[in-house]
Amino acid sequence: MSAQELPDLKPGDGYVQSFARGLAVIRAFSAAAPRQTLTEVAKHCGLSRAGARRILLTLEALGYVKLDGRLFALTPKTLDLGFAYLSSQPLWHLAEPAMQALTAELQESCSAAVLDGDDIVYVLRVPARKIMSINLGLGSRLPAWCTSMGRVLLGALPEHELEMRLAKLQITRNTAHTVADVGQLRERIHQARKQGWTLINQELEDGLISLAAPITDRSGQVIAALNIGAQVNRMPPEALLERGLPRLLAAAQSISGLLALKS
Repeated sequence: MSAQELPDLKPGDGYVQSFARGLAVIRAFSAAAPRQTLTEVAKHCGLSRAGARRILLTLEALGYVKLDGRLFALTPKTLDLGFAYLSSQPLWHLAEPAMQALTAELQESCSAAVLDGDDIVYVLRVPARKIMSINLGLGSRLPAWCTSMGRVLLGALPEHELEMRLAKLQITRNTAHTVADVGQLRERIHQARKQGWTLINQELEDGLISLAAPITDRSGQVIAALNIGAQVNRMPPEALLERGLPRLLAAAQSISGLLALKS
């Protein structure tokens, strides 16, 4: 989270600015910048050196950051922040057995994700093999508009909210197959909403296809998406639809049913 991404809110009973800045400092660390100096953190977050120093030393005292010479880095304790969310949601405990069974049957990776802003966030993943050039794990983010789970989740939004998101969307052509027209993208999202599933064929990355379906809560509201990811040279779109779609829908319905019983 950069300084530009911090909410433009005034400190008060409903907003603690120092806490927001502390979260921004934590998010300043990434795979591209796992170890940073005080100056680098301050610049990344738009803070003064003194402000960044106070936050980093507080995080160090709490065990979330370590200092090695002049370089700060996150510690494994920061995982507690993410796993607190996962452990508080019964969905993921219910979903994992069904996802493992789906992966075992199809020999393809299975993932679950939720919508967060303009991205999907992976909350559970059962890999069969590496299918993408990037490593995906819990907390990984991908743009919602060009992913199968993202289109399912976008399709579940109220129409006015979907239109607001599409109006500000900046489409990047990832491959020759990427839908690069907002009108066509809208049609694909509406189709996903209508049929209850969607297929992405090499729009995010060459060679990657993905099939997704929604997971709903007791009231029928879509709260997450489930997908199967495969390599097109092993599982062409037609084969994935024939073999994978009935099993994916059954798994999504099973998870939704279990969630309804637990609600």
